[in-house]
Amino acid sequence: MSTRDENGDKIKKEQEKEEEKQLCRKKKKEKHERAHTPEVERSDSVLLRGIFKVGKKSHDVLLTGTRLTWTPILPESPAGKARPLPPPGVLMLRDVLAAKVKRRRAAGQSSGGPVLGLALFYCVRKGRRLEEDTLHLHNASSEHTHAWYNTLKELLAGFSGRPRRVKVFINPSSHRKEAVHIYREHVAPLFKMADVCTDITVTERKGHALSVMTELKTEDFDGVVCVGGDGSVAELCHAVVLRAQLDAGSPAVPVRAPLPLGIIPAGSTDAVSCSVHGVRDPVTAAMHVVLGHVQRVDMCSFRRADQPPRFGFSAMWGFGARVLARAEKKRWMPSARRRDYALLKTLAGLRPQDCQLSFVTDRADDTAERVEEQDGDSESWSTDRGPYLSVSIMAIPCLSPHAPRGLAPNTRLANGSAALIAVRDTSRSEFVKHLKRLSAPAGQLDFCFVEAHKVTAVRLRPRGPTGRSEDESEDDSKAAPVIHSSAGFPWNVDGELLEIPDEVLVRVHPQLIGLYGEDVDEAESGASCGCL
Repeated sequence: MSTRDENGDKIKKEQEKEEEKQLCRKKKKEKHERAHTPEVERSDSVLLRGIFKVGKKSHDVLLTGTRLTWTPILPESPAGKARPLPPPGVLMLRDVLAAKVKRRRAAGQSSGGPVLGLALFYCVRKGRRLEEDTLHLHNASSEHTHAWYNTLKELLAGFSGRPRRVKVFINPSSHRKEAVHIYREHVAPLFKMADVCTDITVTERKGHALSVMTELKTEDFDGVVCVGGDGSVAELCHAVVLRAQLDAGSPAVPVRAPLPLGIIPAGSTDAVSCSVHGVRDPVTAAMHVVLGHVQRVDMCSFRRADQPPRFGFSAMWGFGARVLARAEKKRWMPSARRRDYALLKTLAGLRPQDCQLSFVTDRADDTAERVEEQDGDSESWSTDRGPYLSVSIMAIPCLSPHAPRGLAPNTRLANGSAALIAVRDTSRSEFVKHLKRLSAPAGQLDFCFVEAHKVTAVRLRPRGPTGRSEDESEDDSKAAPVIHSSAGFPWNVDGELLEIPDEVLVRVHPQLIGLYGEDVDEAESGASCGCL
């Protein structure tokens, strides 16, 4: 073999070795990039890629169908060695509230101005609260910026459930009459930023929202928003579900309401809002609406003979209803003082009421797709009689700052059943211990005189209230004379006082309404009942 051939083979082998080294370096680089690239992004195709300044550094920004990522651009080292790439910043598009084009404007200028880049407004979760934050992407190219802006707008509009037009009801008389201020300061700016169009009705009387909902062109709206307390929420929930039944021809089995309802807390307790948000925060509630977080929730129908049904989440008979009846007579008092006064006065005159209580026990733990049975012969009813201090039926946990674990900690928002909590006759001191346990993290129902059941239907028939006179001792077992009521027995249905003289049938309807929010198991604590 000639010297020329040997040199050629040597050069060829060196080239092959160099190619192998380059291929090895390329594979290592790809492996490093894959290690720092989230799994979802690898499964998504990159829609846009560009250079923006985030803070004071230039970044390589990638946009996919589900997220935005940005990685700082590092200069090459003098030795030619690859520097390790830091993990990229990630923003999930499902958390983005809105995207806007940033411009430089002079004082008093309302439109136009040179383009500075993009501003992405998104929500950050801190515990149960949702707070607003902003990501600034700086790029002076108008064409480049608008291409990204238009793509982002299309992606955000493609998320299902996000409302574009909502009907808003504001109760100006709720709690401290702050509902209008809460909406203007905390809710309206978020709706405007997210391009959510609103049609506002300020209610003027009880039943105003119900009358408006019966005539509303529901096809023009994607959702309904209520700004008020539990009374306003109860009226509007009933109105939304009732309108769905009217549109469906009033079927025997209620149909699900298609319009979701958003609840902006502006009351004194806000039990329904706390049950779907975990906090009494109007900003959190508004962000759930903007992002389209819809949670299906069970509701109950309350029926009496020859009367149309009333739809709601909870009902109390006995002590809880008498507290509300006494508080309603002192509307001139501040809400906290009125609540404490009514509670103490009712405790001072604590007495049981005799009734016949029948219920159908839930036969399944998970009933998301339960088929309701209206035929009485197919249901197994359990019946009990006797004096009760309190009977509560709750389809939701009824969380609040006063009861962080809820009045019904053993039920959920959409488990297809309600909690029946019946408190039998006992001494006043033992009943007060039961009330104090409502604010405890556990053990609310750990009393021998408290019965708790998961039920799908309840029938309560009063047999004439009985009780003790105020000057009787707790140890005296002699019953007080029977007291008859001409107006009827008080019921506390979602914070509204109803007088019903005869039997009431309560039936659970799984996932009857959609509420903007999420399923939570505990509310943010921070309030207590001073009288206890």
